[in-house]
Amino acid sequence: EEKWCCWGGLCNTSVQNLPQGGQITEHSRIFSGERARLRCSIPDVHRSNWTYLWFRGSEELSQTGEELNLWNTKVQESGKYYCQGTRNTKVGKIRTQQSVPVELKVDGGWAILQVPRHPQLVGSTLEVTCRVRRNPRLEEIILYKDGVEVMRQNGHKPDFYLTNLSLEDLGVYSCRASWDVRRQTLSVISAGTHVQILEVLSQPILEIIPNYDTQLKRMKLTCHVQYNAPAPAPPIDFYFYKNNRRLGPATSDNYNLVKQTPGLYSCKARVPQLDLSKSSEPKNFGLRGILNLIYPSICFSLISRKLPNELLKM
Repeated sequence: EEKWCCWGGLCNTSVQNLPQGGQITEHSRIFSGERARLRCSIPDVHRSNWTYLWFRGSEELSQTGEELNLWNTKVQESGKYYCQGTRNTKVGKIRTQQSVPVELKVDGGWAILQVPRHPQLVGSTLEVTCRVRRNPRLEEIILYKDGVEVMRQNGHKPDFYLTNLSLEDLGVYSCRASWDVRRQTLSVISAGTHVQILEVLSQPILEIIPNYDTQLKRMKLTCHVQYNAPAPAPPIDFYFYKNNRRLGPATSDNYNLVKQTPGLYSCKARVPQLDLSKSSEPKNFGLRGILNLIYPSICFSLISRKLPNELLKM
């Protein structure tokens, strides 16, 4: 059976030509003996003639085509694969940045639990599939989370669906499958596979940067938040508060410059279209902190007058 594995994103860099790949399958775990094909593509409006370099970890592989074919895969071929483009120009040979690696796991066992490669979001539905080598007619399959049974069902339906996910569903999942052969029941269990679950909107964390604008005596409030909505993501608004009073209107920027005064500060992130809203823990900014930051030289001058000359020279 043939399995496809490819890259789903660009390198995090500003270089113009970056190797990337189209998402062909959600899964990157296959049985030993199966075939895997990995494709590398380089955005290039000039359609230049590229040579493709393939790597598994730090090892450079012999194939140089746009596709990397792995025939009759072995467990030893598990690892993180990435590609890189190279071509000759008038100024010499140039190379692209390396692609984002994709991890291929070649399983030598009898069962595999296929889970989505990307993290799942709170409130969504998780689909996992229990695959068994050689596709026998299964009688029963059981899904486990952290070694505890979650659900069981007829083997004719190898897919499990976990609806309305919460952070409590995060963990290591595995499956057990059983089938009958010549009046005997055979049973196999898969290796554990980690399922990551993220909140669409995390709780914000407020950062206070004093003396950001010394001339205007302003400090910077930054509202750090993780926003995981799938594209196209609805806009997110930010609010800033001092002593539970809002500092100005909502803004699309996650920061605000405010007058540097003592008080209890907080921020809120809100996505109106998703009816989501979360606030940070309040953070106290006191008078003592202001004095220490704005007037360190004055404080030192007052103290130094009372110190012996020998101590000041130390």
